[in-house]
Amino acid sequence: MAALYEAYTLCGLVPGQNSAESGIQGIEPDSDLDRVIVTDCTRSVTVYKVSDQKPLGSWAVKQGQRVSCPAVYNTQTSEYVVVTDGKVIRVWKDEEVSLDKAFKATVSAEIYRLHSGPEQEPVVLFQRGAVRLLSSLLAAPQQSIEEVLSPEEVIRWSTAVRTARQLVLVFSTEKKGEHFLYVQRFNPNTLTKHKMETEPGAPAPLSYAASFRDGNIHLLYLGRSGGVYESVLAAHPTVSTPAEEIQALPRSLLLQLPSGDLSCASLLPLDQVHVAVVGVPHPSAGSRKDFLCLWNTHFQTLQAAKELSGRIYGQMWCYSSKLFVCHGKSLSVLPFECEKSSLAAAVGKLKQTSTTETKGPTLVPSWNQLLHGSATQTHAQGKSRGMSTRRTKTSTKNQSSSLTVEQLIEDIKVSPVQEAEKRVQEFLSGAEQEVMHLSAGRVACELVVRCQAEPGFYPHAALLQLVDTHFLCHSVCPDLLMLALEKRDFRLCQICLQLYPDIPESVTCACLKTILSLLLMKALSQSADSAGDQPNGFCPPPADEESCDVPSESPALGSKPTRDPLALDMSCPVGLHKGALLNEILQTAYSDSLLLPHLKDLSVSQVILLLQYLRFLYLKYSQDAHTQIRALRMPAINQVLDWVCLLLDAHFTVLVLAPEAKSLLTGLHKFVRSQVKLYSELGKIEGSLEALKQSKQSQELGLYAIEVIELF
Repeated sequence: MAALYEAYTLCGLVPGQNSAESGIQGIEPDSDLDRVIVTDCTRSVTVYKVSDQKPLGSWAVKQGQRVSCPAVYNTQTSEYVVVTDGKVIRVWKDEEVSLDKAFKATVSAEIYRLHSGPEQEPVVLFQRGAVRLLSSLLAAPQQSIEEVLSPEEVIRWSTAVRTARQLVLVFSTEKKGEHFLYVQRFNPNTLTKHKMETEPGAPAPLSYAASFRDGNIHLLYLGRSGGVYESVLAAHPTVSTPAEEIQALPRSLLLQLPSGDLSCASLLPLDQVHVAVVGVPHPSAGSRKDFLCLWNTHFQTLQAAKELSGRIYGQMWCYSSKLFVCHGKSLSVLPFECEKSSLAAAVGKLKQTSTTETKGPTLVPSWNQLLHGSATQTHAQGKSRGMSTRRTKTSTKNQSSSLTVEQLIEDIKVSPVQEAEKRVQEFLSGAEQEVMHLSAGRVACELVVRCQAEPGFYPHAALLQLVDTHFLCHSVCPDLLMLALEKRDFRLCQICLQLYPDIPESVTCACLKTILSLLLMKALSQSADSAGDQPNGFCPPPADEESCDVPSESPALGSKPTRDPLALDMSCPVGLHKGALLNEILQTAYSDSLLLPHLKDLSVSQVILLLQYLRFLYLKYSQDAHTQIRALRMPAINQVLDWVCLLLDAHFTVLVLAPEAKSLLTGLHKFVRSQVKLYSELGKIEGSLEALKQSKQSQELGLYAIEVIELF
């Protein structure tokens, strides 16, 4: 089985003059698994921290110069290396500010590409096929470079494959419709040439990829007809052949993708049986090509697919279980997961062997799981494990009498609310996890469609159960969260905000606007009768529901309640329940550039109230908020600060001019100023302690001594 998780944007694209080009030359791994080097097609090299989606450093050449090939990281020297204007090699470290100050060496021939690998020295591939180790080339930059390729033969693609012992350079060439593959090994230093098996006069393959396993180099290439072919090369050939001899390289058809005359597509191997393909039509989406698909080559099955917006440029890279794909105006990151392949898993019928080993579904994990690998939602996972165990036990007893998804959908169309909820519960109790993985979204969408068509139909319990399976996300059922907002079903909203990893920024702001509007309406309202506006499903005890809409009177949150949302005291400006919803919104994933336009739709009163609550969280973090407000799933301090910055960026002018925001901004300014002073003093103490640590202790001290340490 293979799964694609929700995508997020690493950076924007600036397509070149030719609209068919994305504007990016390549992406290479950096020193850290969470960092990549992005080289554009013109002048700059940028290092990104993937999980933060922010650049850590950027370097550019002068106007009139150009970057010739993607920059690489030299793991042996902790330096970056790039080629500019075809012949100039530049080497610099992370702390360098400008490429002009970097080490430069001009070589005697045009360079095609640089390649590097973990714990391996970078290698340089020249346009005419010669290969040099970087260190030997920098030692004598003007050394003579031989021509390996024959006249009219040009390089089409190259890569470096890390074998068990060394780095092997592989590159393909084309000459008058014939395609060749060169393999350069360094220990011993040998170069072999192979003629690839292709149809006479066939154009060059759209995409190549190579990987090492079982002692061999496996070459994959994608033809324009949709065929994925494989050729196998020995990583360490035992029989020596003359360098001028051209060896035949047979191929085998590994996978036949949906037919069509492809013009822009790419593939990458993910493991022994799974490949990722972008730019090839989805089997059920007609001629559209804006899809990323994961295929199982053993069983010829489509395992996962993700629709991509905008133009596909046929560029894709894979590092640290993440795919990097250029499409439209974005470079997107798509985390994926591949499990051990079996026929049962390929057709979606893999059964659990023991109820005691049942684990909660992980196909739609939390954002923290995607980026950091550790689960933080233990409560939700515990509930999921309980549901999975109950489902497994029930299914072993009543498998023959369980509903099918088709029967359930037909029942949903005509049944009343209570009957529909009963049927959904029966289906969830009898279905296996793999069945629910495929059908939970269909059932949820059918319920939402009927809710939108019939205002009196709203099966709250059934929708809550479906979300609690962890098999739903916003992409699967995009209207569910907005329906819950419309129905004021804040309990369902809270669960969706917790479990969905892919909530769009527009929906996040819609939730935020709705919650803040309710708070302001309740603060201004003097009516004591508000039973008709209770948040259904959010808090079972009716007596507690009104506490969602007014400042809390709990001693744990502050002393005296206030109706003034602008008051800068230590009391919470919202109740526990609305605070819980706001906290979930603050913890959703977002991109700064995509969230800012939607934040500008908030009114001044809403912005001030949210800033007041963010300041309350920030102040409480300096005390013991995490123990005082155990009922709330608190955002991290950096999330609070990021939201404050975003709100100020979106409404800076309005807040400066609004009289009612003066006291709030003054308080924030004083607090930030005190924090800056505090960190400045801490920095001085840190420096003194570091100096003390590095100083050598005197050897003349006796058994008893007194030392006076002055900290400045």
